[in-house]
Amino acid sequence: MSGPNGEPHVAAGAAGQDDEDGDSFGEEEYAAINSMLDQINSCLDHLEEKNDYLHACLKELLESNRQTRLEFQQQQREQQDMEDDVQGSEPAI
Repeated sequence: MSGPNGEPHVAAGAAGQDDEDGDSFGEEEYAAINSMLDQINSCLDHLEEKNDYLHACLKELLESNRQTRLEFQQQQREQQDMEDDVQGSEPAI
């Protein structure tokens, strides 16, 4: 079980004591660490999903902006061509 700061809850006197196998951690400590690692893994998976979603959205926005810019440039060219045609057909003063 986790403490208030997400640290594993260690029973008084249990920390630092060796059990029969010579391990400095007991089953509870390993379970707490394993649980915390599972939570971290879950959070990282969630962040990766958000990152993938944002990346896809930004690629879509980039493509949309690129298309809008190309359409705008085409309209400007057509307008400039029309102005050039009008100026070319007007008599010189």
